[in-house]
Amino acid sequence: MHPTREHVDRTTATEALGPALAAEESTDQQMQAIVQARYGSADVLELRTIDRPEIAADEVLIEVHAAGVDRGVWHLMTGQPYLVRLAGFGVLKPKNPVLGLDVAGRVVAIGDDVTRFQPGDEVFGIGKGSYAQYTTADQNKLAEKPTNATFEQAAVAAVSGITALEALTDVGHVEPGQKVLIVGAAGGVGTYAVQLAKALGAEVTGVSGPGMTDTVRAIGADHVLDYTQEDFVDGRSRYDLILDIGGRNSISRLRSVLTS
Repeated sequence: MHPTREHVDRTTATEALGPALAAEESTDQQMQAIVQARYGSADVLELRTIDRPEIAADEVLIEVHAAGVDRGVWHLMTGQPYLVRLAGFGVLKPKNPVLGLDVAGRVVAIGDDVTRFQPGDEVFGIGKGSYAQYTTADQNKLAEKPTNATFEQAAVAAVSGITALEALTDVGHVEPGQKVLIVGAAGGVGTYAVQLAKALGAEVTGVSGPGMTDTVRAIGADHVLDYTQEDFVDGRSRYDLILDIGGRNSISRLRSVLTS
């Protein structure tokens, strides 16, 4: 996938915290991590020395080389909307005090039931608190890092990439030649959706703000609409599949340009 401005702007946690992580030595059984004891703004985040996480039988321990920062991190940090808390992340305070999901790094230990990876393997995927020197992850939420991708590139791929892929395939059942409309094409999920839809053979129309139309076009969209200048439901075009990333449009509004 081509890098996008959002992916470039999303600083990886290990780069941003490198000097701080090196400021205090940790023991073999401890690590440096960004933790939060309560929900709130970025002011609730602290750099602390904590115990390394223990792995379950189906988990691996990863030495973190890079960790992605996306919009979902903000939701987990603030606990907003409240549904996030009810989804299992902790009602009154975070269940896992270490923030971060997207991760890329090297396996350093494996659980008894792990069959897919060995210590030394370079992996990426979804961890359980990736803003730390080490994190754990279920073996089924990891994949081998491609050799032609850096740790930083891999670290921003999992959550947004999986969301886009499942929307297009598992839910949308996109087929070659179909017309796909992606509203929010310049965001984390949207940029992956544009590229994946093109790779799956669709004709892609991307909707974004005025400052990102060139980016959406550069990553492969066949048509690009600036929502401040054009209304994508003007009736001139109809689409076989519509992905509304932000969810700000009513179902009736979207259906008005959806094929039967």
